[in-house]
Amino acid sequence: MTDLIARRRALLGPNVPTFYADPVHLVRGEGVWLWDAGGRRYLDCYNNVPHVGHCNPRVTDALCAQARTLNTHSRYLHEGLLDYVERLVATFEAPLSTALLTCSGSEANDVALRMAEAMTGRRGIVATDATYHGNTALVSHLSRSNVPEVGFGLGGFVRHVEAPDSYRIEDPDGRRFAAGVQAAIDDLESSGVGFAALIVCPLFLNEGFPTQAPGWLQPAATVARNAGGLLICDEVQSGFGRCGSHFWAHRRQGVVPDVVTLGKPMGNGHPVAGVVTTPQIMARFRQAFRYFSTFGGNPVSCAAATAVLDELEARGLQRHAERIGRLAHERLSALARRHEAIGDVRHSGMVFGAEFVLDRSTREPAGDYAERVVEAMRASGVLLSRLGRHRNTLKIRPPMVFDESHLDLLVDTLDAVLTRLPIAG
Repeated sequence: MTDLIARRRALLGPNVPTFYADPVHLVRGEGVWLWDAGGRRYLDCYNNVPHVGHCNPRVTDALCAQARTLNTHSRYLHEGLLDYVERLVATFEAPLSTALLTCSGSEANDVALRMAEAMTGRRGIVATDATYHGNTALVSHLSRSNVPEVGFGLGGFVRHVEAPDSYRIEDPDGRRFAAGVQAAIDDLESSGVGFAALIVCPLFLNEGFPTQAPGWLQPAATVARNAGGLLICDEVQSGFGRCGSHFWAHRRQGVVPDVVTLGKPMGNGHPVAGVVTTPQIMARFRQAFRYFSTFGGNPVSCAAATAVLDELEARGLQRHAERIGRLAHERLSALARRHEAIGDVRHSGMVFGAEFVLDRSTREPAGDYAERVVEAMRASGVLLSRLGRHRNTLKIRPPMVFDESHLDLLVDTLDAVLTRLPIAG
């Protein structure tokens, strides 16, 4: 292990992140399980990239079959790309009926911002102050935790609005958030930058997936549209049935975005992502920007992505996510009745977690304690993480094949960890 870490540092440079104080050396995966080099098995409660399970046979078979036949770029004609996009856009509501494929969610969000500029002639973007949308030069400025120390000075085109927090901020219908969006738009307009788009994850997942009533995002969407801007929904983490109630989380919010970005789980680990939008926006973008991706939409990527859709449908994984999410909320709520460190429990289908506090009466975040819990869970054979503005909420976002027996193991392990790990320790 020490040799591997030293090699990483020498070959990849400093500050390359790894999970956990004692990093995990993984060598194999299957379903919701991962094995390290010593043969130890871990329950994966974190990774949404293997959306339909690690090394899913349907996906790996499709990958191998297509790789043995043909793999090239999309400037040649190939039915696989068209067949996939046709199936993909059929899962959306009108007028979202066109798409382009990329290699990563970062690239997809970068394209989405350029679409907003092409449509509006302006470049100002509003995002939340606790979000993450990717790593390109422009997209990195959307996240306050990811803004580069040096760069091209693009931060002047971004305004941040207070992220929702259902545990501490009273905003039952989204009007407070919408007022913040309006203030950010006004600032962009008065500065001369102008407003092009509001970009959000419909579940506000990196913000801690706060509990929200259906349609909570509608007031903010109305504000953005009234100002002449676009609504971009980043469904990289929230899409493909993960929220349970809907295939796309923006439907749960009662909005129809102008642009939707996709990524991570789309190819179950194969690097494929995409942008879905209206014919009008796509045409304007194609006219305004000369865009091409060598690997975006290649036949192997399309085969993997198609197999993911097949697996989701064949196994009813969206309905499964809704059921497991409800059970997880019930069991974590029962755990909260036994452990004072849990201040709040929430879920959005196959995304669930517990927020830790130092004191329930003050709701003071316990970020350090959350980190200790994550490390103790790793030591107990369960992989998860933490997120939110205060980094005090467990991020439990397993592959969609995570079932009730896995939930039992997760909750029992968490109960044991909390019992032996006092908050004051």
